[in-house]
Amino acid sequence: MQAVLHSDEEASGETLTACLEVARAQAQADLSLGFAAATRAWEIASSQGQFSEYLEAGRWRCFYLYRRGEMVEMLSAAQHLMPLFREQGNSASLCELLRWMAFSAAEQGDFESALAHVNETLARARELADPKLVALALNAVGAVLERMGDPWQAERLMNEAAALVGEQAGAAERLIAHNNLATVGLSHFKLLRHSESAEQRREGQDALSRALQHTVAARPHALAIGERFVLAISDSNRGEILLHLGRLEEAEAVLHEALADIDAHGYPALGWRARCSLAELQLARGDAAAAQQALATILLESEGRALSELRIRLHHAAYRAAQMQGEASLALRHLEQHLSLMRGRAVAQLAAQARFFVTRVEAERSLEERRPATQGLAEQRALAEPAEPEDASWRDPLTGLGNRLCMAARMPALVRAAELTAAPLTLALIDVDRFTALTRQHGLDVGNQVLQVLAQMLRDNTRARDLLLRLADDQILVALPDTVADRAVEVCERLRMAVEQYPWAQLAEGLDVTLSIGLANAPPYATDLLVARAESAMYRAKHLGRNRVALA
Repeated sequence: MQAVLHSDEEASGETLTACLEVARAQAQADLSLGFAAATRAWEIASSQGQFSEYLEAGRWRCFYLYRRGEMVEMLSAAQHLMPLFREQGNSASLCELLRWMAFSAAEQGDFESALAHVNETLARARELADPKLVALALNAVGAVLERMGDPWQAERLMNEAAALVGEQAGAAERLIAHNNLATVGLSHFKLLRHSESAEQRREGQDALSRALQHTVAARPHALAIGERFVLAISDSNRGEILLHLGRLEEAEAVLHEALADIDAHGYPALGWRARCSLAELQLARGDAAAAQQALATILLESEGRALSELRIRLHHAAYRAAQMQGEASLALRHLEQHLSLMRGRAVAQLAAQARFFVTRVEAERSLEERRPATQGLAEQRALAEPAEPEDASWRDPLTGLGNRLCMAARMPALVRAAELTAAPLTLALIDVDRFTALTRQHGLDVGNQVLQVLAQMLRDNTRARDLLLRLADDQILVALPDTVADRAVEVCERLRMAVEQYPWAQLAEGLDVTLSIGLANAPPYATDLLVARAESAMYRAKHLGRNRVALA
């Protein structure tokens, strides 16, 4: 009996090893086979108490569920694994699992969970001090923000993520960056394409052009590393973008190629999306009957399985197809479904934006000081007073304002002092409108002069103890201690008007400069949250037409 048991244990061990090998091998091939192998390995490892194998098999199960588009099941499986992964400490696998959870939650409109997951993966990536993991985490934050209806901030975050790794980026990092930026650009276009403002419609078209460039740039990286899933997403994006650009022949060829790849590897959710684009292409050609038949099939197949974003598209396309054929009753039913889903998405996005704001956390923020909890109140307040930086490395060389090192050293004490004394504190994030276009038209030297003039105007319109920081090329953060929101609005309105009325044409003919300013006031007493709220308000100011002040 003992010998038989020993033989059975060896056989089980061989089966577990074999199942894990199949799960690894099918990552870019047969998803159904890979998922079945991962599930079997997970069951065997669980029964035998093989801990490391159990975690690996569980991770592979999540991988396959995610790629099959089974987001509810993926989240359930991942939540079961998370306590065990967390016990093992920070790791790339943990960060990856958290990113999948964030994407899955965001796709379902659960932005509260999505934001919690991206915040955790970002914090853990920073603790690991791995720029590539930080960049991936920032991309994940951007992806969640895009789903929350904020493609502006999403694109900015993703570009910062790409700059963070720079030349260290390999094919995988470049592929993810280009793919995510393409998705954000497409979302940006969809948000603005029906705007009443011609300028916003042009902005949407520009975003669509950028998205197309990113899909083209992503392809060689996907082929180089054999990443079929992301390639399928990128090619589906490219086909949809070409469709929106009216390049129907190109769009059709790309979509059919993407669909063949999707079907070969078993990505059902991506397949529905590509087929939806092909149906919309048929509508563009006036073949409403064929489009209606295709859309009815997709709606039936995806019932209860497709994500709301796709269902919104499907019902709108089905509404158009029925309308084109004069089927008013059917068109109305699809329109009602479309509008209901749109309302649900809008409510979820607004609720998330009102309750949760995610910061653009920098990987280099490691200089933040931790003051002892026993430090005296007077000392806390003294530390918050913005004396001139003694270290030249804290200065931005162009404007003379503080830089991110200065922010890391000064902001924590300033925020803590406000919390301890219950004093008001307001942050203003100032962004030069269309700064990229400005430098493109008038040159970098003129752009630099604009920033220098703006820095001086800030010094002229603020107090000595206010903290002035240049965060990015065209972005300045102003911390206003002991300042309530209403007073901060007055200060920023004064600055905005001064900039608007300044004789900029003296620097360059036709030069015009305006500012979009976002304000956020404490509580909460957290630098990241305050900056993120100010940034969100700034983007709202831009969305409302620029050259204005908005309060979070």
